[in-house]
Order: sequence, then C-alpha cells, then structure tokens
Amino acid sequence: MSRGFVKEDDQEEAPMIPPRAALPAGETNYVTPMGLKELKEEEEELIKERADLDKENDTERRRSQAVIDGNLKLLRDRINTARILNPKDQPTDEVRFGALVELKQDGNIQKFQIVGVDEADVKKQKIAFVAPIAKAVTGKKLGEKVDFKLGEETRKLEILKISY
Repeated sequence: MSRGFVKEDDQEEAPMIPPRAALPAGETNYVTPMGLKELKEEEEELIKERADLDKENDTERRRSQAVIDGNLKLLRDRINTARILNPKDQPTDEVRFGALVELKQDGNIQKFQIVGVDEADVKKQKIAFVAPIAKAVTGKKLGEKVDFKLGEETRKLEILKISY
C-alpha cells in the first residue's frame, strides 16, 4: 500500500527489545537447575503481563505487546537451548560450573558462584561461566594458585574453598 493512504498514527516504529545477557557465539548455554527455574518463572510473568495489558488504548497495547512478544522470543530461545548442569554432579575437589568458590587475591577474600549467563548477578555474588575470572579458576583444585590477567596486570589467585 502506498504511504499516501496510511494515517500518520499507523506509522509505528518497531520497539527496541534489549538483548539478553551476552552468550558468546559457539558457547553452550549452561544453566543450573535453579537458573532454568528462574527462566521459566520469567516466562510465566511475561505471559501474565501480556494477558493483563490495557485493552482501552489500542496503540499502547500493541506497542507493549510487541515488546513482551520480543522479550518472550529471546527468553524462549534461551530456555530451548539451555543445557542443565547440576552442581551436585560436579567433582567436589575441582572448580566447575555451579561451584561456590572462595579465593584470596592480594590478601582479600572473594566469594562467588559460577553460573549461566542469565543467572549472573554480581550483587548476589554470581558470575557467568564465560567471565574471565571464572575461566581462570575453572578446572583448578583446592589450594592451587592461578595467574589471572587483568589487562596489563597479572594477579595471583589462591583457591581457598570449593563447594557445591
């Protein structure tokens, strides 16, 4: 149809859908069982939000629905590609996916859990398995010291505790 026959109000721009947490190309989408549960809960919330959209304002409803649908598509892609790694199945003497790790770095103690990219939350001391520090300690054993490059600087990390 020619643009001359379309009302200005009908010229809606496609909404911007923010991407999910970065998962490098070629990486498997590992998640913990809790991480998959959280993804499915997020899906349920989006479905409920979509059902509860304001029916009065048609334009606003369409825009909101397009954003929710875009987020649902990205979320479902993550759910469908998720590969569950249960921390309980990991070797207890080695840092692997799902491990709660306690490190000493320059006299400071750090604690974090290695999780999937969608589960990562620094405030909750959860870092993605693709993060440089997670990659540096993965496969290492209790008491082992690791050289961790941070830009031009190399730091020594000592693994103090591993738990699942």
